[in-house]
Amino acid sequence: MTPLLNGMNIECIKEKLSYAISKAERITGKNITLPVLSCVLLEAHDSTLTIKATNLDLGIEISLPVKVIKPGKVAVSGSVLYNFISNLTDKNIVLEVVNENLKISTKHNHSTIKAFPTEDFPNIPKISKEKTFTFNVPGLLKGFKSVMYSSSVSTIRPVLSSVFLFSEEDGVVFVATDSFRLAEKRIGVKKHKEFNQILIPFKNAGEIIRTLEDIKDDVEVCLNENQISFSYEGLYITSRVIDGVFPDYKQIIPKEIKTEVIVLKQDLITALRISNVFSDKFSQVTFRINPKEKVFEITTKNAEVGENINNIDAVVKGDELIISFNYKYIIDCFQSIDSDSVSLSFSDTNKPVIIQGVGDKSFLYLVMPMNK
Repeated sequence: MTPLLNGMNIECIKEKLSYAISKAERITGKNITLPVLSCVLLEAHDSTLTIKATNLDLGIEISLPVKVIKPGKVAVSGSVLYNFISNLTDKNIVLEVVNENLKISTKHNHSTIKAFPTEDFPNIPKISKEKTFTFNVPGLLKGFKSVMYSSSVSTIRPVLSSVFLFSEEDGVVFVATDSFRLAEKRIGVKKHKEFNQILIPFKNAGEIIRTLEDIKDDVEVCLNENQISFSYEGLYITSRVIDGVFPDYKQIIPKEIKTEVIVLKQDLITALRISNVFSDKFSQVTFRINPKEKVFEITTKNAEVGENINNIDAVVKGDELIISFNYKYIIDCFQSIDSDSVSLSFSDTNKPVIIQGVGDKSFLYLVMPMNK
């Protein structure tokens, strides 16, 4: 039987260690049948400490320079290690495996954390660099953030609880839908490799954002049929991709626009928030658009609360229209629009509204109307 642990001994800076463990600890899993998933694996060799974590959906590796007195590895609870180290006040830390557990020593503190068998820790997939390109991190994160709130929270249909990426000639398109609304964001990427499509679970997209959010440069992106990875200096994160076909969403984008409203974004947000105070349990808001009278009106009614009619200054043109939507679906998209003004384009009472920032064609948002 192999020994549980093998005598690792290192010295490191608390600030760097705490930062790395904070990133890794978020990726750890909660699995009763595989308790080692709640661990971070610490591996020391050649003046480097590599911290690993996985929940089998996502994997992360972070490497940092340390003084390695004796190489080795140890697996300990990620939450226990992070909560302990983040509260230490001493600058220098010694990590040492003693009696098959992890001993942590500073000038003022000596503690021991129970260890788990390292051989139980799963391998983190390494992707070959056949399909590789670089992606500017702020653009990558903007792509994810612009659409991921439109993913389905239910995992019954995995393709709908994911963010869909595909390449175009001058960039990458991010799309998400829960079948009631859809968000699409185009991000310009130079020298990217052509790829057919990628479906990343939206929960993983959230962790990818949190892991990369401090980086302002380019990351290296690698792809294969089952995984996508992002690498930057000592950081490597990989995510499972979903095997499935995203809906052909372009066919539901209305081709003919019969009614259009252009309104200041902040005026619309304020009106919707006021309206929502009076909305019913379905969060229904009703738009009344009358171009002849130059009226753009939002009405909400709740038998238990009352009713509200909000008349908003707007440029309106086309046909008269009365149409209802879920308040939340409308207001969610404004986080993705940088323009001061937004356009709402309608084709019919049973077709989705198209919402875009005026002067910005990189973002498109559709919301299906509510049945009356």
